[in-house]
Amino acid sequence: MTNYNGWTNYATWRVNLEIFDGIDPREMGWLKLNLYDLADTLQEYAAEVVTMGASGLALDYAIAFMADVNFREIANSIVEGYEDDFASETDEVEA
Repeated sequence: MTNYNGWTNYATWRVNLEIFDGIDPREMGWLKLNLYDLADTLQEYAAEVVTMGASGLALDYAIAFMADVNFREIANSIVEGYEDDFASETDEVEA
């Protein structure tokens, strides 16, 4: 069930948009991972980005916000997006 712009919740949508949008999963080496490991890797990466330079109350709020993120959903979206891109690149080559 999706609740916010097609995502599980606001936190998942926002983290995907602000942290992962535009990142090439091939360059990051993420496509070599299975879905579960990719979700864990995404969570660790997002935690590094969010906590960078944060401290005190801001850090506490950031950590609480991140607890609501569905990283498995983001991982699935990255894999599906890559598969769609790869399929369209293949179609262009064949045309």
